[in-house]
Amino acid sequence: MDNLSDTLKKLKITAVDRTEDSLEGCLDCLLQALAQNNAETSEKMQGSGILQLFASLLTPQSSCTAKVANVIAEVAKNEFMRIPCVDAGLISPLVQLLHSKDQEVLLQTGRALGNICYDSHEGRSAVDQAGGAQVVVDHLRSLCSITDPANEKLLTVFCGMLMNYSNENDSLQAQLINMGVIPTLVKLLGIHCHNAALTEMCLVAFGNLAELESSKEQFASTNIAEELVKLFKKQIEHDKREMIFEVLAPLAENDAIKLQLVEAGLVECLLEIVQQKVDSDKEDDIAELKAASDLMVLLLLGDESMQKLFEGGKGNVFQRVLSWIPSNNHQLQLAGALAIANFARNDGNCIHMVENGIVEKLMDLLDRHVENGNVTVQHAALSALRNLAIPVVNKAKMLSAGVTDAVLKFLKSEMPPVQFKLLGTLRMLIDAQEAAEQLGKNVKLVERLVEWCEAKDHAGVMGESNRLLSALIRHSKSKDVIKTIVQSGGIKHLVTMATSEHVIMQNEALVALALIAALELGTAEKDLESAKLVQILHRLLTDERSAPEIKYNSMVLTCALLGSESLQKEVQDLAFLDVVSKLRSHENKSVAQQASLTEQRLTVES
Repeated sequence: MDNLSDTLKKLKITAVDRTEDSLEGCLDCLLQALAQNNAETSEKMQGSGILQLFASLLTPQSSCTAKVANVIAEVAKNEFMRIPCVDAGLISPLVQLLHSKDQEVLLQTGRALGNICYDSHEGRSAVDQAGGAQVVVDHLRSLCSITDPANEKLLTVFCGMLMNYSNENDSLQAQLINMGVIPTLVKLLGIHCHNAALTEMCLVAFGNLAELESSKEQFASTNIAEELVKLFKKQIEHDKREMIFEVLAPLAENDAIKLQLVEAGLVECLLEIVQQKVDSDKEDDIAELKAASDLMVLLLLGDESMQKLFEGGKGNVFQRVLSWIPSNNHQLQLAGALAIANFARNDGNCIHMVENGIVEKLMDLLDRHVENGNVTVQHAALSALRNLAIPVVNKAKMLSAGVTDAVLKFLKSEMPPVQFKLLGTLRMLIDAQEAAEQLGKNVKLVERLVEWCEAKDHAGVMGESNRLLSALIRHSKSKDVIKTIVQSGGIKHLVTMATSEHVIMQNEALVALALIAALELGTAEKDLESAKLVQILHRLLTDERSAPEIKYNSMVLTCALLGSESLQKEVQDLAFLDVVSKLRSHENKSVAQQASLTEQRLTVES
């Protein structure tokens, strides 16, 4: 360290005199001291004020320039030295050196700038102001095709510098994207795939940039899918595959890239990984199995990629995914059920799958998860059943297969996502009068629905419970169902549903309430009164924002309520006649006609 103090003193004098030989000797001593103890040497350098002199030493003409940049690169490995490097005015001369033709100068300058930018807002900001990124992007573009080792080393340093510059900084990443860095990096990956260090740096760069939405279109216009799949097939090491997975996952959120990945053969790679790792209990293998099966499900979220893999239900991929469902591996059961839910996004696929026995497989899977089951698997299997129940022709088949009983086993679930899918599945299935009647008389189900109608913390569950209550009445048109719902305290929820912000839910509630009033007014009368239904109808009819169908159904319901003395009195007290008379001139014909009919009824009743 005494030598170091002497070196620093000597360097100060030499820096002014500019004697190249002694300058080089001083720099060699510094590099040696940094190699032995970087932090302590850097601290001494900062204390001596030598950094300020370095700016004047960074000249293109000097033979020592590369060594000066090397010293700065070493010093900037320490977090506490990055701001001092900026304050010493080193960024601008370093960026100027990026125009040098000397490869060693470029290499050390790239290292210095990269290290100063690492995790340093001030460093990045200074490089941004000096225009450093554009020069580096231009270098990458022009040097891209040269494959000699020295050039590859330089390319690796430049890629690293851009990563340190833009890591976790959206605006700087967007800047690089606008400079067109993505096509250049993809080209680099293709040409230099044999170079592990450069390949790794490209993958880190893709991982950074792919998180940004604006990057996806640029990626989609390159052959990134082909290059990544090619690279993926070569990799044996878990860590390398993991890096590629980290790039593939954000890229595969884009539908165009999903299709490109499918066409490039990624799915076959993923299926192979699943097959290799399914029985392993090694941590790395389990992680890889999850990554591969998750990515598979993500690829099926795109309509085109999904349809391509379905191949009319005859495809190898579809068949393999089908075999995951009866597996003993929870991750594969989950991915299998989610994949089926994704395949079940159009009527043709749904009809084909139900005809070919998928419902039984999903019911068996659910059966394995009733007691203390895996919640994500329950949720996924119910999602698949709900989607499969959408085509009309599937409903009767699924009912006769016993789907409602399989689903009702989860009524006791306390998990909102499971509750939500359970409700959705039942609602899709009960278009048939018989099924609606059977379920509507199930007191346990109706009581649970009424309980969930109050689940204010879970709007989805609350909304689906209301809609299912209403659907049970609308599809069954059964007095027994209405009595069960009245006895369970469901009326007030249907009345509240009539004030929903969603027109479809308002309508469903009004139609169900009109059926209640027509079929069981005596039973429901007290509950309708205490829920203030008449006041709500008055509000819906006077509100100009109410949709025409809401006004229409509100008048139908008002007429049905006139069969109750107490409710009729409420209607008269609120002067419904005036409101309805005005609606006779409504621009919607159906509303105007119903207003005339309602006015006649009200006039007769009064």
